[in-house]
Amino acid sequence: MEEEEEAIGYLDKILEDEEDLEPGTPTSPGLGSPFLVSEKGERDAGKGLEMRKLVLSGFLASEEIYINQLEALLLPMKPLKATATTSQPVLTIQQIETIFYKIQDIYEIHKEFYDSLCPKVQQWDSKVTLGHLFQKLASQLGVYKAFVDNYKVALETAEKCSQSNNQFQKISEELKVKGPKDSKENHTSVTMEALLYKPIDRVTRSTLVLHDLLKHTPADHPDYPLLQDALRISQNFLSSINEDIDPRRTAVTTPKGETRQLVKDGFLVELSEGSRKLRHVFLFTDVLLCAKLKKTAVGKHQQYDCKWYVPLADLVFPAPEESEPCPQVHTIPDHELEDMKMKISAIKSEVQKEKAGKGQSRAIERLKKKMFENEFWLLLNSPTIPFRIHNRNGKSYLFLLSSDYERSEWREAIQKLQKKDLQAFVLSSVELQVLTGSCFKLRTVHNIPVTSNKDDDESPGLYGFLHVIVHSAKGFKQSANLYCTLEVDSFGYFVSKAKTRVFRDTTEPQWNEEFEIELEGSQSLRILCYEKCYDKTKLNKDNNEIVDKIMGKGQVQLDPQAVPTKNWHMDVIEMNGIKVEFSMKFTSRDMSLKRTPSKKQTGVFGVKISVVTKRERSKVPYIVRQCVEEVEKRGIEEVGIYRISGVATDIQALKAAFDANNKDVLVMLSDMDINAIAGTLKLYFRELPEPLLTDRLYPAFMEGIALSDPAAKENCMMHLLRSLPDPNLITFLFLLEHLKRVAEKEPINKMSLHNLATVFGPTLLRPSEVESKGHLTLASDIWSHDVMAQVQVLLYYLQHPPISFAELKRNTLYFSTDV
Repeated sequence: MEEEEEAIGYLDKILEDEEDLEPGTPTSPGLGSPFLVSEKGERDAGKGLEMRKLVLSGFLASEEIYINQLEALLLPMKPLKATATTSQPVLTIQQIETIFYKIQDIYEIHKEFYDSLCPKVQQWDSKVTLGHLFQKLASQLGVYKAFVDNYKVALETAEKCSQSNNQFQKISEELKVKGPKDSKENHTSVTMEALLYKPIDRVTRSTLVLHDLLKHTPADHPDYPLLQDALRISQNFLSSINEDIDPRRTAVTTPKGETRQLVKDGFLVELSEGSRKLRHVFLFTDVLLCAKLKKTAVGKHQQYDCKWYVPLADLVFPAPEESEPCPQVHTIPDHELEDMKMKISAIKSEVQKEKAGKGQSRAIERLKKKMFENEFWLLLNSPTIPFRIHNRNGKSYLFLLSSDYERSEWREAIQKLQKKDLQAFVLSSVELQVLTGSCFKLRTVHNIPVTSNKDDDESPGLYGFLHVIVHSAKGFKQSANLYCTLEVDSFGYFVSKAKTRVFRDTTEPQWNEEFEIELEGSQSLRILCYEKCYDKTKLNKDNNEIVDKIMGKGQVQLDPQAVPTKNWHMDVIEMNGIKVEFSMKFTSRDMSLKRTPSKKQTGVFGVKISVVTKRERSKVPYIVRQCVEEVEKRGIEEVGIYRISGVATDIQALKAAFDANNKDVLVMLSDMDINAIAGTLKLYFRELPEPLLTDRLYPAFMEGIALSDPAAKENCMMHLLRSLPDPNLITFLFLLEHLKRVAEKEPINKMSLHNLATVFGPTLLRPSEVESKGHLTLASDIWSHDVMAQVQVLLYYLQHPPISFAELKRNTLYFSTDV
């Protein structure tokens, strides 16, 4: 701890000045260490007196530093209070009182103690008594208890105020602490967070001093019982707060003598020797440490094993264009990730059924183990966003993250610490052992983020569709090209789901764009605001993408009780002084599964396909032909075409135009964002009053795809196509050929046949009347088994050699046509 180290330093200094004392005087005691006695083994009273003076001189010097630190903390309080009542307050009175709670009282207690103790130490002799001063100090520990109880709230409030107010951030980043009287340093710069921690350290420091004083105070001295009493009160106080204090009070000491606190920790995937490894990464005040949990025998205390560490003074982030090309990352195809999600959902359903039927706990444990293994595989293989860390002295390390939000959180936390005056160092093996040993106790993230680690009573999250409108943003200092992305959590990690258009050259972008985001057990929505970079030189060698600058980011919890389902709820996310306005509402999956026929038959949405083609005198509805043509013209190489959500307001505008048979629809199509056109096509099939592959044939499609014999499956699947009404069959074959052409561009658009089957399978097959699902316990049940089969049906036809309408109709059947 800082004061402890400083005090030892002062003791050493005093002892060097006393070198000419008679033999036996200790030359470099640590606090609490047993002091040497003279060669004769006698404890000389004079020497005891000298030792007490040495201990007290060291303590007095550290007390002066502590008072200076409290003074530095109080310095901005008066001006902040003065502005609180003006029209432009930096902080509110309540925020000031929360952050500086009890600091004034603590300062006055210690100032009085110091002023009383100082002359006694200066006029030191055997008659001086000071036990009553320490006893009084101990009796005022109630003030410290109040400070400790408020400590976390004070830190959180200071952090929030820093994020939302630049002026306060500047104040809290650099508080000036006066140096000791006999020191050459005039002042040092310390952060508010570091100063708020000082009172917590101080009680421990005072307790150590009481130990040492008692050791050198004769039992018949008048101070002895008073010091004993003060020590008892202090120890009781320490053991009472030990449990509820921030775990950082057990933090390790840095080589510079400061308290090394744990700032952030979490599980990250590291690319090491060409393979993905799950690591637990710990960010301390001055060092980044990458560890893994050691395998230990049952009942043994778990420990971390340090893989590597980089002092923050040596840590640099290479500019994207400077970094070495990334070693080849083996990426898992999207369809395998989707398959795994389906498997996990299916196992989840089985676990729920076993629990509902009071199944054997052994069977449940087996299922949970299988689920954990699958989720762990997903966690390890899904991240693809590179996060590179470089040690000035040579070595680079590469993490893969699933979210840009997470990458910027780690980067910002490290850069914030690097603003302090950090020194490079090398840890000895013992220091490294102590630091790694502290990780287990200090960590704040205890479990790998997979759903099988959650308790049964934890919220399962939301399944269904979240509708989000990103309205506008304010608070930018200068004009820029701005856009937002939306992320939600899915299977323990975050995925980017939507992106607004770039609003060019503005300080107040007005997007007003609506998105429909599918949720898979999601609990949080994140919004990130970026400045678009058009500079081609800033290419990231890791993934050939231009790196846009994150201007701000924020998160809202998706509480199943609080997220509105009928009306839009408007909200604001504050991020680094920027405010983004958005609205949201939620549709549960069972509601969104319902196909609702249109009340007016003059349009195309929600109207039977046979009615539309008859009215248009066409074989394939006009809307399908036009959307497909536009996608093939300018969207076939668009990354994530059909998977990335289009802007809902654009989709609704196109829907209205097609429904009204608007003559300008072709002009609209040529101007519209391609994802909105892809979204309109999906919406058309989703809103058909019955699926394209019909309700009547749905059970037969489900049975046909489950057949094992290839010949029987082929016969059945082709027979089912023949059984479709002509408009449905011709439209289906038209769409099939289009999707195959899209998949041919998979190296560019990242859309495989499997990806396309995942997007379109439920849209083309899901029955209009979902059977009653009363017996199901989880929203995920509704879709895991059915959706898997629907995807497989479409995939079967997508992987099939070209199917022509004429050939299909000409072929005779070898078995009954009754379906």
